[in-house]
Amino acid sequence: QVQLVESGGGLVQAGGSLRLSCKASGIVFSTSAMEWYRQAPGKQRELVASIPVGSLTIYSDPVKGRFTISRDNARNTVYLQMTSLKPEDTAVYYCCANRRWWGQGTQVTVSS
Repeated sequence: QVQLVESGGGLVQAGGSLRLSCKASGIVFSTSAMEWYRQAPGKQRELVASIPVGSLTIYSDPVKGRFTISRDNARNTVYLQMTSLKPEDTAVYYCCANRRWWGQGTQVTVSS
């Protein structure tokens, strides 16, 4: 049974930082492509960052230079370090493995 459990969301002021974590089980994490998506109210879910395998990372334009995705294969965990947060970053953030399995999401709210 595959499980992805996100944590680390919360309320932060604009300009602040948060680190999201997603712990995976039931998959071969080291060979899994991991991604973070987000969905704001009334909007479609959008890709935020990808870390397919190894050190390659890909970011969407709105977060490039502010967010950093990383993975710890020993801990089966993927992280999203978010800095210089903006109110428009407010959304539910989801972890995704192999574009097949999803976590339950964690709310990030950035106040102005």
